[in-house]
Amino acid sequence: MTNRKLAQIRKLGCRPAEHRPNQPHLSAMRGFCARPAPARLDRSGINPAPLMLGNDVLGDCTSAGIGNHLRATAALAGFQIAVTTPAAVQFYSRSTGYVPGNPATDNGGVEVDVLTTALRDGYALADQTLFPLWGSADPGDLNGIRNITAGLSAAYLGAQLATADMWEDQDGNLPPVWDTDSPADHGDPTPGSAGGHCLLLWDYAGTTDTDLVTLLTWGSLQKATWRWVRSRIMEAHGLAWPQLRAPGGLYPAGDDWMNLVAANEAYLRDAA
Repeated sequence: MTNRKLAQIRKLGCRPAEHRPNQPHLSAMRGFCARPAPARLDRSGINPAPLMLGNDVLGDCTSAGIGNHLRATAALAGFQIAVTTPAAVQFYSRSTGYVPGNPATDNGGVEVDVLTTALRDGYALADQTLFPLWGSADPGDLNGIRNITAGLSAAYLGAQLATADMWEDQDGNLPPVWDTDSPADHGDPTPGSAGGHCLLLWDYAGTTDTDLVTLLTWGSLQKATWRWVRSRIMEAHGLAWPQLRAPGGLYPAGDDWMNLVAANEAYLRDAA
């Protein structure tokens, strides 16, 4: 297959990272991102069951990322949540202005605005609407991103993908590992040469440049190196679901939790 064919089955749709006045930041949780993250996070025995959620035909990765974050959170708690493609597309429409059936309005989403919509209006499923709290983190702080991954189910990232990342073999498979030293015949390795994409960081084998991480994207688990993450990342956020909250372990609690709640409430007041 060619890259053109690939573009038809794996869509991008994360617009350049932006900032909004007083948007929530995980620094509100004193010590959460600064504490030493686990040196290794092995979740190989847990299936987060990511779904495509329309990201093969629409640039709705920002919505699919939230839906799959819900599923990852549920999987860690030992159950699962049904997230359908129509629900993901409906939220994509609400959060970005996409008009179903009008390709001219399929322009992707700004992650902070998509997260703001989820905070304000919720993520509506067939039988319930779930409301996340969220906060941004420094995309250059890999220790903080590991803490988000370990403590808040998965890190919600915005990445600048290279054309080389989108290369596929004759069976339509992506490279087994995304890395910065991709073969020359895989195409342009420049971050952003393919476009922006929202994906989730699920686990990691270690913390060195060449240690592997697991990403959730396009309904699958994709391996990458930490140096690839550092090269491609443009923004990072953590999501917490109060309706699914299961205190314990590395999950924020006490003052950390109350400060995150307060930061989100203040942001909603200012936005209103």
